[in-house]
Order: sequence, then structure tokens, then C-alpha cells
Amino acid sequence: MDIKERSLKKHYEWGGKIEVISRCPVNTREELSLAYTPGVAEPCLKIKDDPSLSYKLTRRSNLVAVITDGTAVLGLGDIGAEAGMPVMEGKCALFKEFADVDAFPLCIRSKDVDEIVRTIYLISGSFGGINLEDISAPRCFEIEAKLKEICDIPVFHDDQHGTAIVVAAALINALKVVRKNIGEVRVVINGSGSAGCAIGKHLLNMGVKDLIMVDRCGILARDIDTDNPAHREMAELTNSQLLHGTLCDAMRGADVFIGVSAPGIVNCEMVASMAKDSIVFPMANPTPEIMPNEALSAGARIVGTGRSDYKNQINNVLAFPGIFRGALDCRATAINEEMKVAASLALASFIPEDELSEDNIIPLALDKQVAMSVAAAVIEAAKKSGVARIGD
Repeated sequence: MDIKERSLKKHYEWGGKIEVISRCPVNTREELSLAYTPGVAEPCLKIKDDPSLSYKLTRRSNLVAVITDGTAVLGLGDIGAEAGMPVMEGKCALFKEFADVDAFPLCIRSKDVDEIVRTIYLISGSFGGINLEDISAPRCFEIEAKLKEICDIPVFHDDQHGTAIVVAAALINALKVVRKNIGEVRVVINGSGSAGCAIGKHLLNMGVKDLIMVDRCGILARDIDTDNPAHREMAELTNSQLLHGTLCDAMRGADVFIGVSAPGIVNCEMVASMAKDSIVFPMANPTPEIMPNEALSAGARIVGTGRSDYKNQINNVLAFPGIFRGALDCRATAINEEMKVAASLALASFIPEDELSEDNIIPLALDKQVAMSVAAAVIEAAKKSGVARIGD
């Protein structure tokens, strides 16, 4: 059996990848009275008088909602809320395994932005954080923005920001290997959806100055009309030289290529046209924009993909468990730009500089020590930026 068949068989066996485990004993009448009625009335009244006590008297302090509407599930597209459930359960399992965060999957049967926002807001008091997942662009931008305005807990769209944080960490270390400065390289991002736009904004925050965004219609530029508000915003922030043309034109002379788009759309000639010691991150899954061996043979110095069967796997599991661990532990009201930058720097510095190489620019996805390192950096950034509610 191939991996898909084996996974399906396992899902039948598991009958779900997560479960709820009781943290309190309920074996005697006294234990029942303490955990439930009549004793439970006292913590209820305490929370009534001071809602912040919900973090101390319930599991809210360690509980994240993983939420989708099923419109952009993996590479499968709009498959519906219920069909997105296996992915949300998988995300919850990763939260628990990598950072001991309790996460609960919620799949919403709606594509209406306001209805989704209202639904999430109404249940937000039960959670310490909201992880949005697999929601199609451009709706995902609007949903996240509206929730951040009204929620007093962190709201984080992992497809956007988790991806951006890990890409930035990989790029920081790759640039160290090739001895280039982040403020002097030209970076091309192909794919201007949720992930591409988030990567672009985050790299600008990290110090990239020469950034070119490309979508299906070509290079984004401020003098080109578009009805996509996200594309308009990115066009204003990037391409200061007002370049026009195709992906092929954008890659010519570029130092870095980042793909979050479609399989097989980059060829060897395009990579060969890049600057010396180029860095190529083709991350379309399961088939990247160009296969690693082809990119290397065409002259790329460093290649990273989203796949586990190649070197330098750029995987979101390196980011979101530690980010939420840190945000929960300091009871942050948001996950802001300072926390995202800190996460990227912590992730990059996890590998000692004397161990960096073309094949070792990012920690292994299964290294469970990474999350605690990221969490510590996130907590410090949250405190410094004023969004931490507890801690020194």
C-alpha cells in the first residue's frame, strides 16, 4: 500500500486522532461533588465576578480552537467543513505532541465571512487562542482581521503566518551559508495568495528590501489595476523598480526564489538565470515548483521544500506549537509582528552557526525541543511589546 492507502486504513483504526481525558478523579461521591454539583458552583461564581479567573479555574489557559470552513483544505480545495475534520484533528494532535497544548477541532458550515466571524467570537470565551486553518483567500484575510479587532485572545492563521515564520528562519540561515545580507538580496515569491502575501510581509519586517511578488498574471506592480485588495497592498509594498513581466522575468538575477504556488512551473533555465549561490524554496505540495535535484543541477546552492523526503523541510510544525505555547503561557492578547519576528529568529538560531550547511538550514520537523525555544522567545517579545497579561 502507498502512504494514502495506509493512512486511510489507520484512520479507520483510530476512529479519530484525539480524545478528551479527564484531569480529575470521579470515583466516589465526594469526588463527584467536588468535580461537579454542588461543589462546582463555587468556581462558577468566582468566574462570574472575575472572568479572568476562567484561565485559572478551567482548562482555558491551555486550550486552542483549530477552526476551518473547509474551503482550502491542504491541496484539495473546497471540500466542505466535515471533510476538513481529519486535517483539523491532525493539527490538534501536533499541538499536543509538540507543545502539550490542548486543541479542539471546529469545522464551520458557512462561507459567509460575517457569520464565521460571529460564530468564532461567540465561542472565544472558552479558549485561550484561535488557530484558523485552511480558509480560502481572500476571505481568510478579512476573517482574521475582523476577529483580531473584537477578540481579546490570540487569533493566528497558520497557513499565512506559520508558513512565513518558518520560511524566514530558513532564509536567515541559508543567507548565512552563502554569505549574503538579507537587506541586499532580491527575493521572488511566486504565489500571491494567503501564504505568499504573509511571507512577503514577514520578510519585509525581517529586513528584505528588494521583493518581487508574482501571481498567475505575472509580476505585481502598483501601476497595474487589480480588483484583489491583497494584491493591491502587496504591489504598494514591493517591486520598487516597477518591473513587469512573467515569473521567468522576475527570477532573472534574483538571489532567492520562494514558491507557494503550483507544481512544475519552474524549469532549470529559470534557476540557471538566477544570481550565483541562489536559494530556491519550491514549496508546492506534494509536487514542488521544481524538484530539488533539478534546481541543484541548474545551479542553486541551497534548496528547501515542504516535503519530508528531502533535505531542509520547511514545515509549519516548527512554528505554531511553540508560538501558541508561548502566547498561552503569558496569556497574550494577540500574536503580533514582534512575536512573529522573535519566533523566526529563535527558530533560525536553534541550529548553531558552526553546524549550518547547504543541507542543514532548518531544524528537523520532528525535533520536539524546538517548540520550547520558540515559546521562550515569543513570551519575551510579548512582554516587550505589551501584549502579555502575566509574567514579569
